[in-house]
Amino acid sequence: MLSVHIVALGSECPGGVGPGDETTGPGQIQGGLLWSYLGHGARELDPNSVTPSRHPLNPAFMEYQSRVFGDVRVMVRDCPSWDLLDSDWASVRCVLEQADIVVIKYSVNDKLAFQQVRNVYAPRLRPLFRHWGVPVILVAVGARLNDEGPPCTCPLCASDWSSCVPHSEGLQLSRDLGATYLELPSLNNFFVDRYFGSVLEYFMIQCLKQKAKERPDKRRGHRFNEPRPPHLDQPARLPLVRVEESSFSQDLQWLLEHGVQFADVAFYARDSGKELGWAHASVLCAVSPYFRQLLVGRQAWERPVSRCTCRDRDGPHSLLSTWDGGIDDLPRADGHPPGHLSRLVVKEPLLCLCLWETLMFLYRGAWEWEYLEEAIAEKLKNPLAVAQLIDRILCFKRSAVRLLAGSVLPAHRAVLVARCDVMAAMFSGKYAEARSRVVPIHGVSSDTFLAFLEYLYTDTCCPASVLQAMAVLVCAEMYQVKRLQHLCEVCVCAYLQSMPSRELASTGISVIRLLRRAKCHNADQLYVWLLHFIASNYLIFSHKPDFLELSDDEREQVERLRWPSRGYLQELSEYQRRRRQIRKSRCSIM
Repeated sequence: MLSVHIVALGSECPGGVGPGDETTGPGQIQGGLLWSYLGHGARELDPNSVTPSRHPLNPAFMEYQSRVFGDVRVMVRDCPSWDLLDSDWASVRCVLEQADIVVIKYSVNDKLAFQQVRNVYAPRLRPLFRHWGVPVILVAVGARLNDEGPPCTCPLCASDWSSCVPHSEGLQLSRDLGATYLELPSLNNFFVDRYFGSVLEYFMIQCLKQKAKERPDKRRGHRFNEPRPPHLDQPARLPLVRVEESSFSQDLQWLLEHGVQFADVAFYARDSGKELGWAHASVLCAVSPYFRQLLVGRQAWERPVSRCTCRDRDGPHSLLSTWDGGIDDLPRADGHPPGHLSRLVVKEPLLCLCLWETLMFLYRGAWEWEYLEEAIAEKLKNPLAVAQLIDRILCFKRSAVRLLAGSVLPAHRAVLVARCDVMAAMFSGKYAEARSRVVPIHGVSSDTFLAFLEYLYTDTCCPASVLQAMAVLVCAEMYQVKRLQHLCEVCVCAYLQSMPSRELASTGISVIRLLRRAKCHNADQLYVWLLHFIASNYLIFSHKPDFLELSDDEREQVERLRWPSRGYLQELSEYQRRRRQIRKSRCSIM
């Protein structure tokens, strides 16, 4: 007869059960969670005994049993006090090792007992549970007490965190133990049967299925001379294509720190006229609508406004303004030709002190907000001034950047230099591109180069097809942008892997030619992946004419990794031949 062993630890009652308490009698058991679930079928091992039955190895565990699912015996070993486990930890391990399911209980109104379980016993139980792979159910019993009203059952309520166990702490403990977390406001039939019972029955069914698999197979064996079909192994897993971490924030930070020769925006203090720093209009306009209106839409922005003092104090135009002289042509360093320079006057004294930190936040991204707050707080040393400046900086909101498509693609030298080393050498060295405003691009279509520029500006790449992904890969290899090249490799793998076998057999895309292009353009990860992909779909690609274009080494590797293997096909042919012979012999006897 099948049986399920359940070990229960902890108490559902506030205050727990101590070593010398008398609440460890039948009343304590019959009011517990598991006894309530088992219902009237639960009985102790020795019905004639006055005291509860004890486990022979460790008396801290009380034993009782019942039947579920008709003829399945459930054996429960319950220890309501955690202190009793310290008496003999070796026997506790033996009891836990025999468990099929472990149930850990605690009261949400007993925070001291919960902290003892979390800090003392959970670290000792965690490696045991992970080693044995036993399912664990963590049950929080009771309604959280609220001094201002009735008990609150909301897991997000924070009015009683000082005396009760919050939902977040119980959930975190369940994650540490790898357990299933439940909250039962009371031990009535609704919560015990519908919530706890359904979860416990699920684990019991899984346990019974596992035990049924481990039992010896009593089914009648195969008939004499009946051939067995060959076993087909699973195909080998395709190799992973790894992509480097994004350097988008680091590239823009480098542009802010070292790209002074490409800067076209200068900041000055209103009071002293001192130069505070340089920046790039392309980046500022891309990340902030405020700078876009200030630098691009200047005529609309400088229309007459109200002289209201509150508007002048709180509006975004109270932070910056354009230089009275407008735009000047100033010579650049390193022999670069003069370019347009936009001068902005910083009217906020606090922003003058923290302009560098603000620009770093705009260049690196919105996820640097915490760094901005820490840097401003460290520099100003005044919480009121920090809050005031942070509130002013909120007007610099990020927005998406869009690129223009066409035969002539506009771009910004500063962004190209910061994101691409080849273009940095091209625009910074003594080449013709460094002084020309129109740079010809050979060997790349406008759509492909537009996708390349989109990656440089947004750090994302979304090709629409396999052929476009390969075209962008070739462009990325031409300009030595390794991360974009690897992203295109991932796109090609995803497109091919998503094709069903019928579409893969009839598609016009030649995977063998993709393999040739990957090898030609140093896409090593894609080359290895395509070899495994061809081998995994050997029966499809071996019948195509371009399969003969594989080199001897490539064909040898494909034959070694092919699926299904040559040996399996031979065994399958022999199995089918024997099946036909047996069928013919049976027909002749009849």
